[in-house]
Amino acid sequence: MAALGRVALLLSLGLVTYAVVAGSYAAWARRRRLALSAQNALLAAFGTTIVAAAILWAALARRDFSFTYVQQHTSRSLPLGYALSAFWGGQEGSLLLWLLILTGYAALAVWLNRRARDLIAWVVPVLGGVAFFFAFMLCFVSSPFATQPAPADGAGLNVSLQNPYMLAHPPMLYLGYVGLTIPFAFGMGALISGHTDERWIVLTRRWTLAAWMFLGVGQLLGAHWAYVEIGWGGYYAWDPVENAAFMPWLAATAFLHSVMIQEKRGMLKVWNMVLVALAFGLSIFGTFLTRSGVINSIHSFSESPLGGWFLGFIIVITVFSVGMIYWRLPLLKARTKLESLVSREATFLYNNLLLVAFCLTILWGVVYPLVTQAVRGETRSVSKPYYDFFLHSFGLPLLLLMGIGPLVAWRKASLRSLGRMFVLPFVAAVVTGVTLLALGYGSSLPGLLAYTFSAFVAVSIAFEFWRGRRATGSIVRLVGRNRRRYGGYLVHVAVLLFAIGVAGSSAYQTVRERGLQPGQSMEVAGYTLTYRGTSTTQASNHLAIRSTVDVSRGGKHVTTLDPGKNTYPVEQTTSNEVSIYHDPRTIGDLFLIADQIDRNGTLYLKALDKPLVNLIWGAGFLFVFGALVALWPDAVEQRRLAERYAAAPA
Repeated sequence: MAALGRVALLLSLGLVTYAVVAGSYAAWARRRRLALSAQNALLAAFGTTIVAAAILWAALARRDFSFTYVQQHTSRSLPLGYALSAFWGGQEGSLLLWLLILTGYAALAVWLNRRARDLIAWVVPVLGGVAFFFAFMLCFVSSPFATQPAPADGAGLNVSLQNPYMLAHPPMLYLGYVGLTIPFAFGMGALISGHTDERWIVLTRRWTLAAWMFLGVGQLLGAHWAYVEIGWGGYYAWDPVENAAFMPWLAATAFLHSVMIQEKRGMLKVWNMVLVALAFGLSIFGTFLTRSGVINSIHSFSESPLGGWFLGFIIVITVFSVGMIYWRLPLLKARTKLESLVSREATFLYNNLLLVAFCLTILWGVVYPLVTQAVRGETRSVSKPYYDFFLHSFGLPLLLLMGIGPLVAWRKASLRSLGRMFVLPFVAAVVTGVTLLALGYGSSLPGLLAYTFSAFVAVSIAFEFWRGRRATGSIVRLVGRNRRRYGGYLVHVAVLLFAIGVAGSSAYQTVRERGLQPGQSMEVAGYTLTYRGTSTTQASNHLAIRSTVDVSRGGKHVTTLDPGKNTYPVEQTTSNEVSIYHDPRTIGDLFLIADQIDRNGTLYLKALDKPLVNLIWGAGFLFVFGALVALWPDAVEQRRLAERYAAAPA
């Protein structure tokens, strides 16, 4: 079976190589049948990659320890679900997942857009080139099908990955990472072919939106995993690899906003090419950080031979993208210019500048340890205050722009119209800020500004829906007539809820720590926590130690929580297992961590009260719903685009 897996990967490598070579010649020589053959090679590469993936999954399910990869990441006591998730638990399997998703995306994108022959002819070699890199790595650098004499048992899976969220978090991130390859390939194909109009943006808008949605959902799942599994009370620690997933999402967010200006006004063509290349390059950079082990992170694997290869690939992508954009600069000139600094185009531009600036400051924070190591021979890193400063500096203005943008007219807005549109949101913001100050919430300026700006944005978006409803008579009809616009507003509401949840749970949380003997109590945020004792349970692959803590408020019993620890004999490690009470009054959590449980029964308990934190997770559901509304086919939009590009060269 291992030999069959290696053959399948070699076939994938051969097919994508053919797609690059034959596809490039066919596009250059205008050989239609050869171009179709190159497209079919991409489709076939997806089939052979499926065979390789199925073999690895079968080996994981059977615990076939003759596969080195299976032995390193599973054990006989590991539950089946976690054994299958080990597919992306190591570097070789995650590379195979990259290639599997990439060839699947490429096959589907090429098939759906096969009628745009002049553009697709050059898209195929670009997609094939990216797939070639990953297929080459799997065949000759880091193969998941290396074999060995089978030992009696495996080394087990990293205990942090033995969590239900790990069944979905990595695949979601990869669907996002790899999905950004499609708009990149179409953008580069447009540059090579010379067709630099808006067609490539139209053809890839939903691909970009889907990749952006998967990246966002993947990060939220990862944040919730960190919240419930790592046992530290937070959900985002500015970890280098967390940042590596956040950066392409920021770049893709900027791209999704700026393409609307190109479609509407024919502006920002060069900028959009830069953004699509930046988003894709950062997705590869994120994979480089995860797979190379060059930066110490909870996500990173140990030192591996992949780092140099990925770094070289990033350099090739950068040089190729910059060279293509520079070559086609004459074709990327804007048809119109920005007419006013007070217009919807201008607010989109400000939005883009803030997003990219935030992205680049995070990038500097990530690479700074590498730079100091290379220059000074010592590793220095930036800490949480650095990231928090720029989060406040760029995030708060971005939040405010979400409310300003919908109220400003295209091309040029008059002061009279601005005053009429801004009066209600402005009053709502002022009332909110004054009320919070009166209630004693002025201790955190960023938190106060976040709530104040959120009130402005909420009223702004509500006003837009109210105006639209007056014209159509129904919210459902309103959204159905312009799914892209109002789906975007729903996403903005999700971001608004997210911002409120982050501000509440970080700026206004309460933390208490104390050592307790059985029968003793402690107070936190109006709760009384009474420690009753500990218990031990043997599970299939770990020993569970739990402490029992009764929670009461106002003398009435609320719930019983059981924070503790798991001891894993195969992996020879221990993990914190937190216990959480979701408080409907504050939309927040009472979060208990058993920092230490002594043999004499003493519990060192850490308790956190995190108000509004559940708005973060609720925002995720609205985020997905809004993105799906914007993704859903719109008959009116399709008709308009068909008329617009009916005369485009075939």
